[in-house]
Amino acid sequence: MEQSRAGFWIRMGANILDGLLLGVPIGILSVILGLSVEDRDIVNAVISVPYYLLLPVVWYGYTVGKRTCNIRIARIDGEKVGFGTMVLRYIVGFAIVYVLTLGIAMIVSAFMVGLREDKRAIHDFIAGTYVTYAKPEG
Repeated sequence: MEQSRAGFWIRMGANILDGLLLGVPIGILSVILGLSVEDRDIVNAVISVPYYLLLPVVWYGYTVGKRTCNIRIARIDGEKVGFGTMVLRYIVGFAIVYVLTLGIAMIVSAFMVGLREDKRAIHDFIAGTYVTYAKPEG
C-alpha cells in the first residue's frame, strides 16, 4: 500500500482544482451580486465547509479535485472516512493548526508530504488519514 500514497504535486493539483471549482463561481456570484469582501467570505465558508467536510464522507474520500486526479482520502485503519475524521482533518488540521501557526505548519506539512516516505501531513496525523491512489474497497 505504501507505493500508492499520493505525493505533494498530485495533492497540490487536486487542491488547485477544488479551489477553482469553488472559487470561480463564488467570485462570479460576488461580482454579480456586488458582495463586499466580508459577505464573499461568508458565502465562501457556507459553500466550502460542507464541500470539504461532507463530500469525502459520502464519496469514499473524494472531492471533485481529488477524483479528477484519481486520489482520495483514506483512514489509516482502513475504515471509510466519516464526519468526525473530516472535522479533525479540515477544521482542526487546517482551520485551527495552520491558522494558529500563521501558516508555518502548512509549510512544514508541504515538506512532510514531499519528503516523508508515508506522504502524510500534519492534518493527516491529526485525523489518522493519508491520501492514496488506491480505489475504495467495496
